[in-house]
Amino acid sequence: MKPQLVGINIRADCPDCGIPTTFEYKEGGSSSEFGSVIVNQRNQFEGRSFLRIIHKLYRCSVCSRPGVATVHFDNDFQGSMLESFWPTARPKMRLPDIIPNGVANEFREAESCMSVEAWRGAAALLRSTLEKVLHVNGFNESDLYKKIQAASEVGVITSARRQRAQDLVRVLGNDVLHQDWRIVTRQEVEASHHYVARIIEDLYDDRATVESILKASGRQFTSAVHNVEGQKATDKGTV
Repeated sequence: MKPQLVGINIRADCPDCGIPTTFEYKEGGSSSEFGSVIVNQRNQFEGRSFLRIIHKLYRCSVCSRPGVATVHFDNDFQGSMLESFWPTARPKMRLPDIIPNGVANEFREAESCMSVEAWRGAAALLRSTLEKVLHVNGFNESDLYKKIQAASEVGVITSARRQRAQDLVRVLGNDVLHQDWRIVTRQEVEASHHYVARIIEDLYDDRATVESILKASGRQFTSAVHNVEGQKATDKGTV
């Protein structure tokens, strides 16, 4: 989730807890705060004017992991705006246990970009992940558009999934790689992230069925055993 100010506390994903938690600015029941640094200078943030910036120390209410927020404010936190919060938690989508190592690593690197709001980098890596997973499944067409169409034609992804891959993953990645610079939004990348994960599941959750389809269509594909946490990967060769 995107970090949010809740009063003076912060609601955010905790990397250690793995869930959204509350980061508190003081010990429960105590009036003593963990600490902060205030910069007294007029500043602009997202079209609004503020008198001060505060860098404030927090602690996860569940596991005690520390955090630091940068907040734009005037005389108190009412009406203040959160600029940033650390630590950031990497979004981690479930992946099948058996997927090629390179595909998993590319996908996880895209998630690392998402965790620091590097949306353009994440969009490019998600496009790359999609192209890699189709390539190792024998779709060697000359460009990503044709690879996606071919995967749909042989039946390993649905027509609905094909359309999402074209519109939400390929086009966004192409905008980043080949078009003039533009802002890429969280919503665009989260949609791309979701559908790349779904396509990976389509190809590997019921691997035996997919491989039989690929064999019947004459596709030369690579099988691999991969531990999702990156512990080991063992190629089994090309079929």
